[in-house]
Amino acid sequence: MTAITIDTYALITSLKDAGVPEQQAKAQIDAIAKFAEITREQIEHDHKLDDVATKRDIKELELKIEMVRKDIEIVRADLMREIEKSKSDLMRLGFLQIGLIVALLLKVLNMI
Repeated sequence: MTAITIDTYALITSLKDAGVPEQQAKAQIDAIAKFAEITREQIEHDHKLDDVATKRDIKELELKIEMVRKDIEIVRADLMREIEKSKSDLMRLGFLQIGLIVALLLKVLNMI
């Protein structure tokens, strides 16, 4: 909490030099000081309200999160398809390797 510093003595002296009675000058400066403090408190209060999320803010955030979840699900489904394709490609490659090895073994056995 930041305090507002007002040189009340200088202000009262200035008013008195301008012809304002001392009691009236003090009352005016007290009112100005109170007004300044109330204004400071209001500004501080308003600033704190800027940090508060409204229902609309929360709803917008929920919608954004839902959109991201949908995007993640799409990417996940694509990834699962790619994994399945890779599995089948690897199995095909494995069978080809086995076939090649068997063919080579049969070739070698026929040579003996």
